[in-house]
Amino acid sequence: MNKADKAMLAIDFCGMRFDTPLVLLSGCVGFGEEYTRVKGFSNRDVGAVCLKGTTLEPRLGNRPHRVYETPEGMLNAIGLQNPGASYVIDEILPQLDREETRFIANISGSTVEDYAEVARLFDDSPIDAIEINISCPNVKAGGVAFGNDPEMSARVVEAVRKQTDKPIITKLSPNQTDIAGNARRCIEAGTDAFAVINTLMGMAIDIESRSPILGNNQGGLSGPAIKPVALLKTHQVYQVCREYGIPIIGQGGIASAEDAIEFIIAGASAVGIGTALFYDPLICPKINQGIIDYLKRHNLTEVSQLVGTLSLNNATPACGCDD
Repeated sequence: MNKADKAMLAIDFCGMRFDTPLVLLSGCVGFGEEYTRVKGFSNRDVGAVCLKGTTLEPRLGNRPHRVYETPEGMLNAIGLQNPGASYVIDEILPQLDREETRFIANISGSTVEDYAEVARLFDDSPIDAIEINISCPNVKAGGVAFGNDPEMSARVVEAVRKQTDKPIITKLSPNQTDIAGNARRCIEAGTDAFAVINTLMGMAIDIESRSPILGNNQGGLSGPAIKPVALLKTHQVYQVCREYGIPIIGQGGIASAEDAIEFIIAGASAVGIGTALFYDPLICPKINQGIIDYLKRHNLTEVSQLVGTLSLNNATPACGCDD
């Protein structure tokens, strides 16, 4: 890739320069070192890497099975297995090559206080930004997911904001009634950006045993199957974000340059690559080249010129049916 092509891909995201609009998603590349062992893979092909979800204390995760392939996607129920925030900061972060790309911590918790403490620990680390996974259950509220209640989402963002000056990216759940309303509350609470969307909840059943295949009974559905939902949610959140100049990482089923371009047109400043990495670890340079080719074909000089350029048809509000 020549210098001019590289310049076309570069974006500014919350004051951080990303060499490309591609972001490797949390849970798909471990703590950033797994894919560097794949021959031909380079972190220089991506703008940022989201590290595996990290909690205050170590977690063993869920019982098996944890992963199950579905038509056009994958179910996972890992259960946030991780060695704890202190270990990640002291032992893992020093090993990462920060000259090649940006690294984003992904934090989770069972209480608002947990989120705040993990954010405080990462604030005193070389991590570039903090992504908040608000899809976790709030143990103080009977297990209701933080991300499905706008007020609880805002409380988590507010608590994290008080602990760090690093850019905060809030990862929004699609399993809620009003994702745009939730986004607005999170902006008011201090988030700098969004990742849209997290996985949809799903299940797979073993018909012989008549029991769920996943040890956790249910899991998060990712992959091409969720792309239409993710595109809609990205555009809905963009309607709010453009008022405030808040950027979005659009994600959910991206497996080609065409997919990535759709999300950018819908309002995403960057795009997340996740499930596609499992069957094509070298997909990122292909997507980058496809984006460059598209920009040249449409006489555009940079990715930012394409963000939010969706032209909607005149239509009546959808009722969710087509009778």
